[in-house]
Amino acid sequence: MPPEGALLESRSMRDSVMGRVDALDKVKALVMLPDGIHVRSEDVARYFEVSTGVIRQLTARHRAELTANGMHVLRGSDLRRFHSDMVSLWAGGKQDSYPQAATQLTLYTRRAVLNIAMLLRDSDIARSVRTYLLDAESELRSEFREGCADLDRRVTRVENHLGGVGVALMELGPVLHRMSCRLDSLDRRLDATNRVVAAISNRLCEMSDDIKRVDARVDDVAHQLRDLRRNRKRR
Repeated sequence: MPPEGALLESRSMRDSVMGRVDALDKVKALVMLPDGIHVRSEDVARYFEVSTGVIRQLTARHRAELTANGMHVLRGSDLRRFHSDMVSLWAGGKQDSYPQAATQLTLYTRRAVLNIAMLLRDSDIARSVRTYLLDAESELRSEFREGCADLDRRVTRVENHLGGVGVALMELGPVLHRMSCRLDSLDRRLDATNRVVAAISNRLCEMSDDIKRVDARVDDVAHQLRDLRRNRKRR
């Protein structure tokens, strides 16, 4: 697991865990504004148990990074419209119960608050958030390594099985070749048998014609004999 200071010093490392906003509520409940999306500087200070001035100083030093993660400042008509929306959402809808900024209001999303947790040095809450992030990252890496190891074992088993299949196929090769030769021989013998059967069929057809001719000659002879007998009787 990398040291806690890695998150304080490396923006690329902070960016790599910026999606883990759940870490905030794992350490301490973050109370949002009525829209459920934003908190003010005062709310951020209260969460990390530091002064509002500390949050504003940190915001000034890392404005570009925090802006990229959802921090923004409202002024003029945008601020008035936001106050109007918050008043309608505030419990009871009473305007005087919702604290309004005079000229501008800095708002933070959960990502921006998590960003502050990875930048704020002198806060036990921020340190707890960083520790949680690093522990979760370490656990995730461990699970990933275990998953890779399990995948390697499965691939090895498959390769072993495939190796056995390869050996079996090599042993079956000569047997399959002999069977193929025998099938070829049977095909040739079957072709020869078919030719013989065809020849016999043709010969039988010819014999049938011969038998018909013989039958016709026998009938002629029989008629002649009957005619001879009748002629003798007349004499």
